[in-house]
Amino acid sequence: MALRGIRGATSVDENTREEILKKTHELLKTMMTKNNIKIEDIASVFFSMTPDLNATFPAIAARDLGMTCTPLLCFNEINVPSGLPFCIRILMQVNSDKPQTDFDHIYLNKAVTLRPDIAV
Repeated sequence: MALRGIRGATSVDENTREEILKKTHELLKTMMTKNNIKIEDIASVFFSMTPDLNATFPAIAARDLGMTCTPLLCFNEINVPSGLPFCIRILMQVNSDKPQTDFDHIYLNKAVTLRPDIAV
């Protein structure tokens, strides 16, 4: 079994706790559903948010989904002037026998502009 990475990103409309948790929850659930991932398959999850988002930790959404033993880490995205504002990005590391090419990377809302070549 190998450690595989699944990417995801979404955008929020405003810097509020409710909006950040709602959109992060949606992104996590979509990543897990589209890739047939169970919580016990997840080795760790990295969350980044653009500097204009600071109302809460996106990892709270993962805890709310039951990831109580999964290592989670939140950090700031690099503040590139041309970058997408109000953006949450996720790198989910999973234990899987599937090849890396079999995973769907998920981009929702305005984040579809980040990787239109692989967005599902």
